[in-house]
Amino acid sequence: MEFTIIPYKGGKVLNKSWLSILYDVKAGKVAPEEALDRFKDLPYEDLGFAKIDHHRRLRQGSAEVIYCPGKTRGQIVEIFRRLAEKGGNILATRANEEIYEQVKKFFSEADYYSIPQMIILCQEKKEPVGQVAVVTAGTADQAVAEEAALTLETLGSRTERYYDLGVAGIHRLLKHRKQLEEANVIIVVAGMEGALASVVGGLVTKPIIAVPTSVGYGANFKGLAPLLSMLNSCAAGVAVVNIDNGFGAGVLAHRINAGVIKE
Repeated sequence: MEFTIIPYKGGKVLNKSWLSILYDVKAGKVAPEEALDRFKDLPYEDLGFAKIDHHRRLRQGSAEVIYCPGKTRGQIVEIFRRLAEKGGNILATRANEEIYEQVKKFFSEADYYSIPQMIILCQEKKEPVGQVAVVTAGTADQAVAEEAALTLETLGSRTERYYDLGVAGIHRLLKHRKQLEEANVIIVVAGMEGALASVVGGLVTKPIIAVPTSVGYGANFKGLAPLLSMLNSCAAGVAVVNIDNGFGAGVLAHRINAGVIKE
């Protein structure tokens, strides 16, 4: 579909065809719900080095997240600034302290979490919904687990943490079995051989998202060993994300959790 970009106050741009939708809503020709659905296909903002998808919140329920590796500090700050202008919570992953210091010059209220290396600007307070449990096999898995947990909390899911419950001391896990069953979805983060996901999967009725980590000795193959173990789990109801992908697990768990609440 062809469209025309026209300027309006503030130096920004608006697709002319979408402007007509607003007039149709005002005239009563289009229902607000239908207009909102059409707005999900609005264009992006082209910065040259990045194309910011401002309308991801309409399509997916949350704003675009900034993955920091491979970007300059100046690029990260500019993307952060443009996203913040639109409101909502802004999240930057795999960010070091130098990046945070640059962001903080413009957004003093932004918080930095050193263990998962995340920057979060909370502009929208959300009442937590449902419940998601984040479980780790060991303390060394905490960085990936915190990436998942903070993602969940930023998106609006109530999150409970249960760390260092690995199979080498399985009685620690069994002590929390009742609490785990109360969650709508469980994230299991484990390195080494990754057995914890299968064990949890054999104990509860809830869906499990397994996150393999690169924690372990040589034969761990930087996370490949637990990845294969989790993919080959004999327990039903276990889904697996990529190695060290706490963010991806958090987003998926939130969607499941929020979907359960809506039902």
